[in-house]
Amino acid sequence: MSGPTAPATTKKPGRDRYFDFLRAVALFRVVLYHLTGWAWLPLVFPSMGIMFALAGNLMTRSLKRPALHVVRGRMRRLLPPLWLLGAIGVTGMLFQGWSPDADGHPGWWWFHLIYWILPLSDPPYAEGLAGVHGLIGESWAADLAGPLWYIRAYLWYVLLSPLLLKALRRLPWVTILFPLALSAALTYGYIELPGERLPSAVWDFSTFGACWILGMAHQEGVLKRLPSYFVPSVAPLIALLGLWYAMDQGFKTGYDLDSIPLAQAIWSFATVLLLLHVSPSWTDWPGWLRRWDRLITLLNSRAVTIYLWHNICILAAATLLNNLWSFDVMWMHFSWLLESPWLTLVLAWTLIGSCIVWFGWAEDLAAKRKPQLWPDGSGSKPPARREARTRAGRLE
Repeated sequence: MSGPTAPATTKKPGRDRYFDFLRAVALFRVVLYHLTGWAWLPLVFPSMGIMFALAGNLMTRSLKRPALHVVRGRMRRLLPPLWLLGAIGVTGMLFQGWSPDADGHPGWWWFHLIYWILPLSDPPYAEGLAGVHGLIGESWAADLAGPLWYIRAYLWYVLLSPLLLKALRRLPWVTILFPLALSAALTYGYIELPGERLPSAVWDFSTFGACWILGMAHQEGVLKRLPSYFVPSVAPLIALLGLWYAMDQGFKTGYDLDSIPLAQAIWSFATVLLLLHVSPSWTDWPGWLRRWDRLITLLNSRAVTIYLWHNICILAAATLLNNLWSFDVMWMHFSWLLESPWLTLVLAWTLIGSCIVWFGWAEDLAAKRKPQLWPDGSGSKPPARREARTRAGRLE
């Protein structure tokens, strides 16, 4: 007499380590770019378009469940880290004398603070604040609020994703290319928008919307239906078009892609198209990346915290290192080190690491996970699996 048959189990899809790798590189590039301002970095790796594409892919994967539930869940995971940043930042601004402006509309001032809670538009911040001597430089509030455009744009993409997915399934390439057409229409003045808050949201959608929708299209299998030669043949031509437009608009004279939205949109679209076409879908790390597993896991686990706090960490690092110029031995013999961006980069990442420890728990609470100080995955794998991976590593 045979025993009871074990119930069939379906294997849940694991993390796509290729996407984790892209997100980690994108975060590092964002920090390096905001520290150095090197205009060639967005050309080598257009981080924002890539991050939006990855988010669009994950959002579409989640939309297999009821849309309202998914949107609410994404908002829940996004907003608490922002609230923690706002609680600390706005308190600091108020402590340094930030108050309703002199226009006599304190009611509107207080109302606009709501955008720190639900960032449907850019939240207000204090301009021209004095820094904290020796610790953080002037205008720190502007650096604190600088990355928040990404949170605003991300929130709008999340809210629009159910509609975008329906449009993508009906008219895939019309939906994918629509943001690029919108960007061109805005650039050449065919569409004019009133006010300040609406245009900023529409411009962001037109610049990176095609990347978000490309991520959705990848999840839906739209790109797989193309002939294998199509993307490698077309994407470089699209990228060259974006580069030509950037050069025509003065890219060589000190501007970067962020200053030329249409060029940014075209270049990011072409790069994302190529990266998604390659998309090896790693369920485990290739050998050359295995040693970076814990670091990449940490960066992905704390992506929102890193993005929100990195600007203020860069400012604090630069301010702290600037104090060293007051020591004669430093400016006489080590000025080359103080002028190097690499020392600032190392200190900035050290401060970012401290922010992960101090503030990263907000991401865990938002995701309804047990809070962790340093979620690099080192303690999450069962011993048997770790031993098996070790043996596999030796065989390779």
